[in-house]
Amino acid sequence: MKWIRERDALIAQTLAFVQSVTGGKDDVPQPDAPVAGSTVAVEIEPPQDPLAPRPASLPALRAGGDFRTEMQARIADFRKHQERFAREREEYCAATLTRLRAAIRDVSGPPAQK
Repeated sequence: MKWIRERDALIAQTLAFVQSVTGGKDDVPQPDAPVAGSTVAVEIEPPQDPLAPRPASLPALRAGGDFRTEMQARIADFRKHQERFAREREEYCAATLTRLRAAIRDVSGPPAQK
């Protein structure tokens, strides 16, 4: 079956790429070489524990009042932005309705005389 050989070749190419990127072993089968068997064993790393210590590259959370005041300041800034957006939205809506009403009056013109 041709599709099995194509699948095995694709798996071999993928493994070769992964190991070349991660600096893995050199005994990876070449993509053009036939792969023995129809399955390939792949190691999958288990998910990391969310409570495990963080890598050194991430900044640690500040303890105590600093964190609380920073969060309160961010929330206050967010509320200001939301209020500004709501105010601008209301102003835009009022201006649009005013233009629409003016356009309707202009199109309809004065009432027709009988």
